[in-house]
Amino acid sequence: MQLDHLTMPQFEEALRRTRTIIQPIGAVEEHGPHLPLGTDTLQVQAVARQAAEKSGAIAAPPIPYGVCRSTRDHPGTIGISTTVLRALVIDLGRDFYRQGLRNFIFISGHAGKTHLMTILDAGEELLETLPDARIAVVSEYNEILREGRDIIETEDDSHAGEVETSRLLFLHPDLVRGTAPEEYPGFPPHILVRDKRRYWKGGVWGNPGRASAEKGESLTKIAVRHLAGIISRLESQEVPEPPRAP
Repeated sequence: MQLDHLTMPQFEEALRRTRTIIQPIGAVEEHGPHLPLGTDTLQVQAVARQAAEKSGAIAAPPIPYGVCRSTRDHPGTIGISTTVLRALVIDLGRDFYRQGLRNFIFISGHAGKTHLMTILDAGEELLETLPDARIAVVSEYNEILREGRDIIETEDDSHAGEVETSRLLFLHPDLVRGTAPEEYPGFPPHILVRDKRRYWKGGVWGNPGRASAEKGESLTKIAVRHLAGIISRLESQEVPEPPRAP
């Protein structure tokens, strides 16, 4: 089920069957010269919808913006601050709860470390303030890298490389504009830099030339299967009674 496609009576009926909602979170961010700026959002939205169909959960509309640090100097990257993202996740969690939902899965298609830690921090606050809520924070990309080792040929493939190009060739082939040269960023270890594009000219991390739609289908299935498993575990988790005041 897709939350934004339901009518009011349909939502009431859905709550009688599930209390689980999947909130995909993406980014508007450069993905080399060949992939669209919404790559992260497109990928995670597809995974959330397919997992919702598989499990009976509800998939919310994606949050299309994220925290982008390494690509902020590249054309087309439009990011938000950690403060805004954290507040947005908390507000949505509280309103999901107010509407009767109890199992929240915040799944990110953008794998930036600062971005993911912000979502995790927001999830921890919701966990403390909503006593009978169950919460999961997921990086679908990291799970693909872990489980798809036999599929991915490029060592240290990451942003706009073999993996993401393959997934877009499968999900949205009409949005893929050819390919791009193999490239890796050259940021100095530990040192923060202002002109980030100077150290990462093309915005590709990996080898798009090894991509294929067949790989993309297999990698997407891994992400859907993993998310469906998280939904099952979250729904079966026992929530302890909140401690009583002495």
